Amino acid sequence: MNGKAIGQLSGLAGRLVAESLIQTQDAVDAQTEAAAARMPFVQYLVEKKNVDGRRLAEVASHEFGVPLFDLDALNSETLPIGLVEPELVIKHHALPLFRRGNRLFIAVSDPTNLAALDEIKFHTGINTDAVLVAEQALGKALLKWINAQDSLADGLDDLDSTDLDDIDISGGSPESEGDDESDALDETPIVRFVNKVLIDAIKQGASDIHFEPYENSYRVRFRTDGVLQVMVNPPRNLAPRLAARLKVMSQMDISERRLPQDGRIQMKLSRNRAIDFRVNTLPTLYGEKIVLRILDPSSAQMGIDALGYEPEQKEMYTKVLDQPQGMILVTGPTGSGKTVSLYTGLNILNTAERNISTAEDPVEINLEGVNQVHVNAKIGLNFAEALRSFLRQDPDVIMVGEIRDLETAEIAIKAAQTGHLVLSTLHTNSASETITRLLNMGVPAFNVASSVDLIIAQRLARRLCKVCSLPADDIPQATLLEEGFTEEMLEEASIKRPVGCEDCNGGYKGRVGIYEVVKITPSIARLIMEEGNSLQIGEQARAEGFYNLRHAALKKVAQGMTSLEEANRITVD
Repeated sequence: MNGKAIGQLSGLAGRLVAESLIQTQDAVDAQTEAAAARMPFVQYLVEKKNVDGRRLAEVASHEFGVPLFDLDALNSETLPIGLVEPELVIKHHALPLFRRGNRLFIAVSDPTNLAALDEIKFHTGINTDAVLVAEQALGKALLKWINAQDSLADGLDDLDSTDLDDIDISGGSPESEGDDESDALDETPIVRFVNKVLIDAIKQGASDIHFEPYENSYRVRFRTDGVLQVMVNPPRNLAPRLAARLKVMSQMDISERRLPQDGRIQMKLSRNRAIDFRVNTLPTLYGEKIVLRILDPSSAQMGIDALGYEPEQKEMYTKVLDQPQGMILVTGPTGSGKTVSLYTGLNILNTAERNISTAEDPVEINLEGVNQVHVNAKIGLNFAEALRSFLRQDPDVIMVGEIRDLETAEIAIKAAQTGHLVLSTLHTNSASETITRLLNMGVPAFNVASSVDLIIAQRLARRLCKVCSLPADDIPQATLLEEGFTEEMLEEASIKRPVGCEDCNGGYKGRVGIYEVVKITPSIARLIMEEGNSLQIGEQARAEGFYNLRHAALKKVAQGMTSLEEANRITVD
């Protein structure tokens, strides 16, 4: 009986018997029962016969010469999603790990499972290589992968099971017409994939979506809480079709692949909620990179209390908003929340008694009751021309998307000096540098000093997760003082560190504003008139009690809202 049984054993089963991991008859029975249950032999041994999966993997690796891999060392978030159909993964108990060029590495616990590699290769068109892993680790990783796949496929939970094929998507402006070629590009798998990506980005609170082609790969990244993360790696050969679909949705010219283009997508999630996407294409070495900026109108309704201003900063901002004339400048890099700060102010001012006009490139958030103009330099409608037109229509409040040149700056300043409240943005690093930027543009110092009332420099810091963050008691007080904390700040400080849990993203969830708010006082105005540099203006502002971005960030750290690491990431000493 033993001789007959041993003769029925495969190479792996025979090796397992030789290594005393399983009895001969048990091995024969396991082969028969696994085949009847349509389960991989190794999976059956681990689940039904309680064989040590790690030891089994070591033996199989030695027997078949397949490399052994520790799945516990792999970050599950980097697993490719959308590359292999979930049905194939479940059917073959085989997990796609990563792609290198035209080779896809598949984790299996049974090295004889050649059917998995062949079928995955057939469906993806990518050569496959086996990597051996322990069965228990493979089972856990498969669950995480399937959950991530379901998250991408399910979309928003509160959309009343909206069909991904029937989401109401429009592009560009109301007057734009659809592209004649859109029907030809309406391939259901591509349409559904793009819709899934857009919906998942909204669900995760992402601010940007990056579609990026490379020589041998393609990736889709989300910027969530200010940090980019790879979400899915579609097949490289889909790059042209994905680009064409996004360009059709954005009302762009799909035949133009040599020049950058700008467009817009509006996705109606329900009768009362719509999300806008600002779209930009950029020709790169291996295709068109496409970035979508997600514009959620609800962000303008957050209210000033939700933005993170300190009480004295909020009071300064609201006081200047109450003035009939003057200028408020908001400054910071792209993605620092300038638009939300401006729209929050506009929302406070938006009453039936005021005539409010804005010139923007592009209009990012639609506000009922505000006259918004999308500037278009191609037809001569620039910021300066829009401002001239505003001044002929009896405005009370004017918002200029960005002061980019001397002509726009001069018209905005004249408007602020003649009975209008003007709000605008500049791209500078601090409040004091905003002044020197205007002077360098060529605006006379006396005009800057007499028109600008308030400057807000800002950044966005990731907010610590309220569920898992822990006190950072191990940081010496001397180190904190060196970082810039004052002894007064440390007296009641609640400094915390990120941990990470299922409810957050690496210990962080959401963002909070960090602000430097400087009121132009008579002494600062005098220094501007004397054409003082940014260092002198900054020192005067500190002397008058206006703290800088670094101090503001440390206050948020002391309050337990963000971590010291995050403060160091977004500010400098």
